[in-house]
Formats: sequence, structure tokens, C-alpha cells
Amino acid sequence: MGWVHAVLRGQKVLARATPDGALVAEGGRVEIRYKATDPRAYRANAANLAVVPGSAVLGDDACVPGAATEPRDGKDRAKKAVGKKGGSATAVAAQWVAYTDGACSGNPGPAGSGMVVVAPGGKIHEGFEYLGSSSTNNVAELTGILRAVEAIPAGAESIAIHTDSKYAIGVLSQGWKAKANQELIAKARAVLATRRNVQLVYVPGHAGVPLNERADELAREAIRRGKSQPLPRDF
Repeated sequence: MGWVHAVLRGQKVLARATPDGALVAEGGRVEIRYKATDPRAYRANAANLAVVPGSAVLGDDACVPGAATEPRDGKDRAKKAVGKKGGSATAVAAQWVAYTDGACSGNPGPAGSGMVVVAPGGKIHEGFEYLGSSSTNNVAELTGILRAVEAIPAGAESIAIHTDSKYAIGVLSQGWKAKANQELIAKARAVLATRRNVQLVYVPGHAGVPLNERADELAREAIRRGKSQPLPRDF
């Protein structure tokens, strides 16, 4: 066995993996290390781990021999995603996890949405959507959330959508009154209502959260390429 770089609750860790990069889960949990030189070995819920795209598989000796400790996922119980003022929140435990972002050059201007969806077991799916040459950043943020939820199976037990848009969280889950984008907001709310246990989780943008940064890259790629790459619908 070896190790791959993964993300747990927004923090980079090293996780046990097979030679082809798949997470090694025993009883639904994967051995992780916060530092390669730290012998403390923790076990994290596989559903809360996301392998960093393109991560190379490291050898077994990449981490020092470990000593088992208590699981770290005990802190992963569901928490209120965002307070009334839109403060940041710790990532929550969920069966399905997504990171979405929007980008716009000019606002209004060429815009795109980026989506990263992590399925149970840690497999990552990516997509992006080009929204034309005269859209807005808020439309891009809302569209990213909508497309991610649409792609996740209707039978998902729980979903955590991570976004750096306080506007999107406000109009979709906190009762903010929308003066613009009302049709798109209504559609997103309707789709969210068809899913169980959906939480919108605020993450700060451009703060080094790997999958949030990846979603931003995908949104900008949509603008650069002027085309879309939808998320798969056959998870």
C-alpha cells in the first residue's frame, strides 16, 4: 500500500491508498496522517475524504510507522453551515460533497461555473459550464450550485455543497429577498427541495482550500475555452 494527498474538512492530509490511487477503507474508515513525520495515525470516514486531483501515489515509507489514536471524525457532526451574518463554517459530514464556484470577467461579461463533486468512497467528478459573454458572477455562483445538485443522485442521504458565495447561500437557504436572478433562484430552490439533508457550507475564496481552488480553476477554464463540460449523470 501507499499514500495519496487528500482533503479532509478543508485540510490536506495523507491517506492510505492502493497502488492505483484508490482509498483503502476498512469498516468505512481510512488511515490518515496530518504530517508524514508524525507517527500519530488517525482513521477518517472515507466519505469525508477527497483525493487531490492528480495526486501521485507515494510509497509506504513516505510516512513514518504509525501509532493508532482516536478517530478524528467525531468532530464531523453536522453543524449549522452559515450564521446570520454569513460567517465561515467547518465542513460538515455528508455522504456526497461538492465544491462549486463562479467566475466572471467584467461582471457582466464572459462567465463560467466550476463544479467538483466527491462521491461516497472519494471518487472525484469535475465539470464546468460556460454562461455566455454577458452574464454575472452571481449567476455563475448559483449555476454551479444548481448543476452540482442536479448531478448528485436523488437518493443521496446527505449533501454538503461548499461555496464561497454568501449571496448564493443567502438567497437559497437564508430567506434573502432577491431583486435579480429570480427565475434561476427559484429553479435552484426547487431542485434543492428534492434532495434530503442538503447543507450549503461557506468556505473563504482564494484561501488555499484545495477543492474550492479547483472549482475556481474550472470556472475560469469555461471562460477561456468558451464551452461547457457537464458533470456526469451516471455516478
